[in-house]
Amino acid sequence: RSSWLLLAPLLTPPVPVITAPPCSLCPEGAHRFQWIRNLVPEFGISSSHIKVLSSPSEFYELLKVQIKAAKQRVVMASLYLGTGLHEQELVYCLEETLEKSLQAKGSPDLRVSILLDYTRGSRGRKNSRTMLIPLLQRFPKQVRVSLFHTPNLRGLLRLLIPERFNETIGLQHIKVYLFDDNVILSGANLSDLYFTNRQDRYVLLRDSPEIADFFTELVDAIGDVSLQLQQDDTVQMMEGMVHPYQGDKVAYCEIANRRVMEVINSARTRQEQLHAKTFHSSQPGSSHLSQQGSQASGDLKPEPDTWIYPLIQMKPFGIQIDEMVTETLLTEAERDARIYLTTGYFNLTQAYMDLILGTRAEYRILLASPEVNGFFGAKGVAGAIPAAYVYIERQFYSEVCYLQQQERVQLQEYSRAGWTFHAKGLWLYLAGSDLPCLTLIGSPNFGYRSVHRDLEAQVAIVTENKALQQQLHQEQEQLYLCSGVVSTSTFEQPNRYVKLWVKLVTPLIKNFF
Repeated sequence: RSSWLLLAPLLTPPVPVITAPPCSLCPEGAHRFQWIRNLVPEFGISSSHIKVLSSPSEFYELLKVQIKAAKQRVVMASLYLGTGLHEQELVYCLEETLEKSLQAKGSPDLRVSILLDYTRGSRGRKNSRTMLIPLLQRFPKQVRVSLFHTPNLRGLLRLLIPERFNETIGLQHIKVYLFDDNVILSGANLSDLYFTNRQDRYVLLRDSPEIADFFTELVDAIGDVSLQLQQDDTVQMMEGMVHPYQGDKVAYCEIANRRVMEVINSARTRQEQLHAKTFHSSQPGSSHLSQQGSQASGDLKPEPDTWIYPLIQMKPFGIQIDEMVTETLLTEAERDARIYLTTGYFNLTQAYMDLILGTRAEYRILLASPEVNGFFGAKGVAGAIPAAYVYIERQFYSEVCYLQQQERVQLQEYSRAGWTFHAKGLWLYLAGSDLPCLTLIGSPNFGYRSVHRDLEAQVAIVTENKALQQQLHQEQEQLYLCSGVVSTSTFEQPNRYVKLWVKLVTPLIKNFF
């Protein structure tokens, strides 16, 4: 328990200052969300290119298939790579694909870039680094492994906080898996649990070169300000780059902000130019010529009915786009709209809680029951974390009851024997609609860590297409099917007993998990 005392210098959270974007909601359907493109690039695609996955095994098999089929690039960003047999098979797939590329005529085209968190990826003797070193040794010119180290873990704090606890200060939490022009967005890490019995969310965007380019550039930008894994298991920064914990913190964060915002702004400019070009070519008198030109070049694409908006949150670098968009979506949700929000770790920021309790939409919030919490049964202090989540949940439920909002704001607990729960995101149903027109999917948990400490990315998928809306609706229904509604009696069960010391400590440490 004394380990938590080492975090004392960081127990007083900074007060966030948020400037909400100007909101120009259009009155009808999916187009009401076009204000998001004032902040980030807007990628218009056909819904036929999107597939929603439902199970860990489906996710794992897709990863292997996509790795084996890759010709130009494999880009994978995750918290860590596990060390079991499933993870080893992924490494073998990468090795096999790189070997084929090496044997092809001419210089090999395939490039592999992997971004992980430094502290999580270095935990234990056998870790993410030792799993990937053979690839670096065999394919030094084709493979890059970047390990992000938060600039907030430095000096005496870095020396004193033990392994595992040091991960509470800040992490690389983005999960993007990209193969040529195919992109998988998820909240799942590259670990055996996420391939077998840890429920998450996953969406595949096929043949989406602009989106793949954006996430490649984003991972490259974070990689450039990260430690580079070497063949001898040492790490070093790129030449001329400020060190994340030995160099000047302000200078490092400014450089990181500049690199990431360059990616966002340049992609936004490109997409605006593309949008303008498409708009002008669709004017009367030009459509026939435009279509002829497209057909001649063989790249005639179906008309977009779905729009993808990448939402980035990197508070250590002063980037708060995801927070701004999420807060605006919650603020602007109309009466009789329904928001299904899910998180594996129910620990909402005060701003999100205030918006849920103070706005007009209906909320159905899905969270993990103690038995499916990822920390259930853990040793030491970590074993008390599910109880801390129960305490946070009970406080929120009490507030809902105090405000007499039980009909409008409903909590539901996911429970499934032999499984754990890690799904996060939301689905937005407009008033009068039985299908969602918007979903958020990616790495954020809507908690303090996601907003203030970690590097996060998700996408807003906005669609007019009924078939895709049906896919998203089925995904939501399938998750909520394994849940029960929370009531006062829920907290009277023996397994919901929270020890006094947990109640006393939770307010102090809730910003770290």
